[in-house]
Amino acid sequence: MDIRSLKGSIVALVTPFHADGSVNFEKLRELAEWHIASGTDAILALGTTGESSTMTHEEDDAVLRCVIETAAGRVPVIAGTGSNSTQTMLEKSLRAEALGADGLLLITPYYNKGNPEGICRHFLTVADAVKIPCILYNVPGRTGCAISVENVERLAKHPNICGIKEASGDMSYAMRIAHCIGPDFALWCGNDDITIPLLSIGGSGVISVWANIQPRECHEMVMDYLEGRRERAAAAAVKYLELMNGLFMEVNPIPVKTALNLMGKDAGPFRLPLCEMTDAHTARLRGLLEKAGLVK
Repeated sequence: MDIRSLKGSIVALVTPFHADGSVNFEKLRELAEWHIASGTDAILALGTTGESSTMTHEEDDAVLRCVIETAAGRVPVIAGTGSNSTQTMLEKSLRAEALGADGLLLITPYYNKGNPEGICRHFLTVADAVKIPCILYNVPGRTGCAISVENVERLAKHPNICGIKEASGDMSYAMRIAHCIGPDFALWCGNDDITIPLLSIGGSGVISVWANIQPRECHEMVMDYLEGRRERAAAAAVKYLELMNGLFMEVNPIPVKTALNLMGKDAGPFRLPLCEMTDAHTARLRGLLEKAGLVK
C-alpha cells in the first residue's frame, strides 16, 4: 500500500509479551485487529513503543511478519528499522522490505550520534537501497542528536524519503521545516499533546502512543481537523490532554503498556531496563483511565 498519500492516525504499536518475556503473538494479532476495526489508518511495528531496542533481529522479523499477515492489506504497515549502526539499519530495512512492509521509519543514530553530514548519509544509505518509502524520525530527547533543518531540506528532496516524524516537541523547529511539506514530503506529529498545532502548519497526522488505548478517538480527532471540523478536533485534544500526558509520567512505553493491562488488553510485562511503574504512578494512571471511561 502506498503511504505517500497517507493521512490520519498511525499507532506506534506496543509489543505484547508473555510473563516469561517472549513475544505474545496471539495478543499482537488481537491488538492489530482492534486497531483496524477502530479506524487506525496505519500500524507502526517495532518502534520505540514496541520495545524493539530490546528484541533480537529474529524477533523483529517475526513481529513484523505477524502484523503484516494480520493487516492483510487492510491498512499499511510501517516498520521501525532504525539503529545507531547505519549498516545494521540497512540490513534491517532490506529485511523489512522483503517481508512486505509498506514503509520504513528511520531514527537518527543514537549514542554515537554522528555529525550533520554523517547523519545525512545515515538516512541516504537506506533511502538509496530500498524501494519502499522512508520516514525520518527526529526525537533528540531519546537519541541525543537531532536532524538539522538543513538536513531536512536536503533529505526531503530524495524521491524515496516521504516525510518526517517530528518528536522533538519544539514548535519552532517544526515551523522551520514546515516549508518542506508538499505532495512528496509529509510532516507527522510524534508528540500526542501537540498534534493539533502540527496539523495547523500542514501536518498529515500523528504517529501516536495514545492511539494504543484510544484508537478511534485518535483517528477521529485527526480526521475532524483535516476535514474541517476543527472545533470538534480541538475539543477532543483538550478533553484527552491529561491522559495523553499521563502516558509519559514514566518512560514510554511503561505507562501505555500498564494502561493496556489495566484495560484488560494483556500487553504483558516489559523487558529490562524497563520495569513496572511505581504504585503511586499506577494509581494516578488508573484514575486517568477511569476518568476517560476506559476502566471501572
